[in-house]
Amino acid sequence: MPAKKLNFESTLTRLEEIVARLESGDAPLEEAMALFEEGAKLSALCYNTLNKAEQKVRELTASLRPEEDPHDESLS
Repeated sequence: MPAKKLNFESTLTRLEEIVARLESGDAPLEEAMALFEEGAKLSALCYNTLNKAEQKVRELTASLRPEEDPHDESLS
């Protein structure tokens, strides 16, 4: 795999290619192990990217909600 940094979509595409290659059963053992290792790293990258995006969405949606006043009885 090239040393350049891949975006999420490119990383996911490469991961799908690896899964397809491994599922085909055609890769020799050494290649399959290398693919599995690369896939594990890419999977972790995707997972981390999605977690960061989810956290960002939570932060943004929380900042959009009006602050609730516990003394405001009109909300009850």
